[in-house]
Parts: sequence; structure tokens; C-alpha cells
Amino acid sequence: MTIRMSNLERLTLAEMAEFVATSRHVSWSAVGPDSVYGLIERVLKAQQYRRLSKGQRGIVKRFLAKITGMSRAQLTRLIRRWMDTRRIERSPARRPNFPRRYSDADIASLAEVDAAHEDLSGPAVRHLCQRAWVVFGDEKFQRLAGISASHVYNLRRSTAYRKIRVRVEHTQGSTVSLGERRRPEPKGRPGYLRVDTVHQGQHDGQAGVYHLNAVDTVTQWEVVGCAETISERHLIPVLEAMLHQFPFRIVGFHCDNGSEFVNYQVVGLLNKLLVEEFTKSRAYRTTDNAQVEGKNGAVVRKQIGYGPIGAEHAEAIQKFYTAYFNPYLNFHRPCGYATIATNSRGKRKRTYRPKDYRTPYEKLTSLKGWTEYLKEGITAGMLKRQAEALSDTEAARRMQKAKVSLLARCRTTR
Repeated sequence: MTIRMSNLERLTLAEMAEFVATSRHVSWSAVGPDSVYGLIERVLKAQQYRRLSKGQRGIVKRFLAKITGMSRAQLTRLIRRWMDTRRIERSPARRPNFPRRYSDADIASLAEVDAAHEDLSGPAVRHLCQRAWVVFGDEKFQRLAGISASHVYNLRRSTAYRKIRVRVEHTQGSTVSLGERRRPEPKGRPGYLRVDTVHQGQHDGQAGVYHLNAVDTVTQWEVVGCAETISERHLIPVLEAMLHQFPFRIVGFHCDNGSEFVNYQVVGLLNKLLVEEFTKSRAYRTTDNAQVEGKNGAVVRKQIGYGPIGAEHAEAIQKFYTAYFNPYLNFHRPCGYATIATNSRGKRKRTYRPKDYRTPYEKLTSLKGWTEYLKEGITAGMLKRQAEALSDTEAARRMQKAKVSLLARCRTTR
């Protein structure tokens, strides 16, 4: 049975004792803890709590505990507060007051980097901020140079950051008795390439351009090209121009079983350039060419998109890749390099630590005796000057500006 009462403070001690002894419950209107505190104050004042004996105080405590639902310990603390000050007020919230480390200007700089590099991962953005301060001396990134990879995502969720930024047809396989079926074994040496093609799709029955993607296995040095078709007439000149853009000697050439690469014309080109190994992926081994296939999505598709682009724009896209895109990828865009550990059962586990993120140029220069792998006529000084000519974000903005202009022309004339 529930009894609804008002002015509970007017009850006598005998009535309180009788109520506590029964199983009946009293409900009363209260909004928030301040109303509960007010009721306790009125009851203690009306009963002249300070003058009560120990037994009488116990009756009042049990009565208040039953009608408020508070524990005896909590009521004891509140009554002690009333005894000292004649008031029961809510204690101020004790929220941690940590000093703010990153200002709105820092968040704006982070947003600029994300916009220029199109939202790379946290460790990659952290490395870009470090390079902006350490290598290029940009004072805007002095504090961001020490940011952790996880806190990059925290700032991206902040209000200040949000105010600033708020079908594929696969090629058909073919069987040709060229190339050796095995995965490349670079043994820590640059020059072992993994190559694949990315088709831009069809529009009104007309085939779009083909992107050619070549990635070095060790350094992740990446060169992208564009051909009108994958026939010998268009692919061979673009592939040769791509291979010449690598600063080190090409030792191995690995591809899947697509006929665009597994043919005598490509073999003749590789022999002309003195490439020693020509390998292709094994059956049912999807990881043999996984590195370049991952780059197809993370680099080519992310930057160019999936919309159809007519084959007539292949030459303009190839010029864009050579002048803007490939230098940005290799000198200014960080990549993750895995640390591989083998457990007691022989299983290999890849771990991407924050310090393992660097640009392909930085990875190349970190190799022991790396200058020995350079092509004739390519020097360390030439590469260093090219790497330091622009800051990472400046190079990204320059590339983005050229890309927007290029894609606008492609859509206009499609």
C-alpha cells in the first residue's frame, strides 16, 4: 500500500516510529536532489534534531532513509553538514581541470594537413606534423610535432575541428608460359617491384583509362602511370617511362597473371632495362601481389575515384602523375612499415609502431649502403634537394590543385 503525503516534517516522533515499523511506503513529489535535500532540512529543523536523544535521532534517520531511499552512511554525512552549517547544499562538481595543450590554431593546422593529404591514418599524420616542424621549421606545428597518433583522432572529433571540415570490371586472366611462379625475395634490398593495373571503368560502352601502379617491395617507392589501353601500343611506352622514374636499379618485376604484363613485349622491355627477375603470382596465393593491390585502393582509388574517365585523357593524367603525384607519394606521403615478430609456433605477426611511419624517401635513406643501389646519374644530393624543395603540406596542396583542375577538365569533356 502506498500513502501519498505532504508536509512530512509535521509528523511526530511517534508517527515516524510507527511508519518505520510498518511496511507501508510514502511517495511524494520531488524534482532532483535539491528537493530531497530541502525535505531533509525541513524535517531536521521541525524535529529540533540537535536537542534529540540518541534513540530519537535514530528514529529520524530511519524515517528519512525510508522516504528518500538514501543509505544510512549518506544520511549521516548530510545530517553532519546540517549540524555544522544549518544548510544541506550540493557539493560542487569535481571535474578534472586539465590544462589545454592544443589550441584552436593547432586544430586548424591539423585540419589543413588532413584536407591536403585526404585524411591519412593517425600515425601518418603524426609523422607529417613532426616533419613540418623538425625538417621544414614550420612554427605552426611546434606543438603538433609531439602529438600522439591516438590523440589525432581525438582532435578530429572535437567541435573546433568539425567546424572546419565537416562498378568495377575485372580483367580476365590468361595462361602464358612466361615468368616464374613465385613471390619475390628482396632480402631487404630495393629494386623488386610489384606491378598491377587499375581500370577506371566504362562510360556509355567506351572503356576508360588504365592506371599502372608499380610499388617497390622494401621501400614502398611508388610510381603511377596512365595508359589509354593496355595494348602493346599504349602500355609499353608508359611502363618504360615509369621504370625510369625509380631512382634505384630495377632487379625484379612481379605481377599477377594478367596478359597486359605476361607477354613477350614486356619481357623484351625488361631485358632491355637489364631486369634480372620476372615473377608472377602463384595460384591460390592471394598475398603474392597484395602490396600493390592495397596501394590500388589506398592511393589510386582514393585520389582519382571510381567515376569513368575517357581514354582520351590518358596523356594528361600521365603528365599529372609524373610532375605532381609521384613526387608527392615518394617524398611527402608517409607509409607504414611493419615490424614482423615470430612466435613460438612460427606464426608471423605484423605490428605497425608509430616510429615505423616514414616517407619512401626516408625509408630508402635508412637502408645500409643505400647509395649503392642508385642508378647511374642519380645522387643522394639530387634526391635530398627534391625532398626539401617543398614542405609536405605544400607539396600536397600543389598536387591537389593540379588534380582538381585535371579532373574538372576530364568531366567537362567526357
